[in-house]
Amino acid sequence: MSDLTTTLQQQVAAAYRAGTPLQLVGGGSKDFYGRTPRGEPLPLAGHSGVVNYEPRELVLTARAGTTLAEIEALLRRSGQMLPFEPPHFGDAATLGGTLACGLSGPRRPYVGALRDFVLGVRLINGRGELLHFGGEVMKNVAGYDVSRLMAGALGTLGVVLEVSLKVLPRPENGLTLVQERTPEEAILVMNQWAAAPLPLTAACYDGLRLYVRLEGAPATLTAGRQRVGGDLLEEGERFWRDLREQRLAFFETGKPLWRLSVPATAPPVELAGKQLIDWGGAQRWLVSDAPAAAIREASIRVGGAATLFRGGDREGEVFQPLPAPMAALQRSLKQAFDPAGILNPGRMYREF
Repeated sequence: MSDLTTTLQQQVAAAYRAGTPLQLVGGGSKDFYGRTPRGEPLPLAGHSGVVNYEPRELVLTARAGTTLAEIEALLRRSGQMLPFEPPHFGDAATLGGTLACGLSGPRRPYVGALRDFVLGVRLINGRGELLHFGGEVMKNVAGYDVSRLMAGALGTLGVVLEVSLKVLPRPENGLTLVQERTPEEAILVMNQWAAAPLPLTAACYDGLRLYVRLEGAPATLTAGRQRVGGDLLEEGERFWRDLREQRLAFFETGKPLWRLSVPATAPPVELAGKQLIDWGGAQRWLVSDAPAAAIREASIRVGGAATLFRGGDREGEVFQPLPAPMAALQRSLKQAFDPAGILNPGRMYREF
């Protein structure tokens, strides 16, 4: 447990005065995400430790370098969890890196995304100034909820020092059901079940089999199993962990991996390659060598967007190009938080 606030603040302030680009470095588990990092490394993993944890209040505050493994072990001892089920992609995964990437796991459509559970942050902006947004209670926001802007910003708006999160009780009982379906059938029933009074916490389709996770009281699970049908998957917990960590056979490929964010009811996206449907239809994983323009056009046709998640050309545009009004807003935010453009420059978009 170590507080490096003063040291980090001095380093950022010096970089601001010198105009030196900084590459924010945490545990390194998600270095593959976003455009190619550049700049002088600013190590953050040493700034670690749980600052405050109130199980009765369902609130935890930890420094950015604290590993997810440490946080989840602490929560587990109190029968609680991080509700958004974040992927680790390695033992060194940190809370700060998780916030920066904004990634959530299979539970996301039924409980909420990472940003929905962020209560507050302490950060250093691009001038080296120490800022604090939000707090440790749910109803503390007046005006803009700036702390949630950090979710998915890839460190381009500030060096996050501490994060306060709402946590939830861990379900005591759960089961996973599996059944064979066509892609069209899978999308249809996943959406029907999501609108029904079922204890649904995950649903995905691998191209042949539909997997559904139910969690709750025993009586609720019995009723849900009768409604959903299918065979019981004995190693259900392992399946969802392997999906979250991209250890399923689907992800074992040297080809580019794309993440398509689409409406949950969108029909199967017609693209070359293989697909896996997650988040009850709203997230489609695509392994394909198809041109980026073709993949993005196909996503737009069904009302979605495409991200080059892993592999491929990391020097080009990884995220969906922004419409002009949104790009202008992003530039304004970057200018406000990092006027010299020294924090993870170009990590999200080429121009900022």
